[in-house]
Amino acid sequence: MNIKKYLATAIMAAKSQTNAGIFYLLPNYLLKVVYLLPLIFLWRTLMNSGVETGMTLQQMLTYTYMSTLLAGLLVIRTPLGNWIYEGLIIGLYQRPLSIYGNIIAQTLGVNAVTLLFFSLPMALASPLFGISIIPATWWFLLSLLLCISLGIAIDFIYACLLIRLINGSYLVYQIRYAIFLLFSGSVIPFAALPWGIGRILIYQPFGSLGGAPLGIYTDLSNPFQTILIQVGWNIIIWFLAVIYLKKSQERLVSHGG
Repeated sequence: MNIKKYLATAIMAAKSQTNAGIFYLLPNYLLKVVYLLPLIFLWRTLMNSGVETGMTLQQMLTYTYMSTLLAGLLVIRTPLGNWIYEGLIIGLYQRPLSIYGNIIAQTLGVNAVTLLFFSLPMALASPLFGISIIPATWWFLLSLLLCISLGIAIDFIYACLLIRLINGSYLVYQIRYAIFLLFSGSVIPFAALPWGIGRILIYQPFGSLGGAPLGIYTDLSNPFQTILIQVGWNIIIWFLAVIYLKKSQERLVSHGG
């Protein structure tokens, strides 16, 4: 069955992350902790001093904590962009499995390593920081799956943009990073934005990424409304991604074909 083949691909991608040993991954994980702890201290200090954010202190701490633990899934990146830049993308068309299935399996396999060696230990350590990571509702799991699906579709579109720009990979990456940082809600909660901007941003496609499952997780948004919006954007963006990739395939010859 193809499912077994995709699972084998995901496992190989996960194992490739530890070829140099698990300790090779520790510096990156330590950087995540160094980023997280000052944020927790900052939010505690500001909100205990009376700063209004539209959220309770516990909601803010949980949101910040989980956004770090699930960062790789909330705004997901596939290896497609790098493979196009390095000219490896042509090899996917020589494999018996779907190019979409290959990319998704590779992406999930890579993220599984971080979930196992960073997110799980940090989740178990959350009581040490006085943070509750119990979700407000388990509907966030469905929202997270839709978030991952949409993120992969958007990444396919950015990859097609990279094909069009040929050598503009750095420019595409910077545009992608800036848009996700501002409009996904994975760093700054929509509820904390002034003038009700967050209530508008939830309806744009990037609002169905990190901010959607985190909002449900911390009881900041209606799960059924959020999931409905995510389903709609998944249908639209996946349709555009498939069409755009099909039209961009002829240009792949300039990337190592």
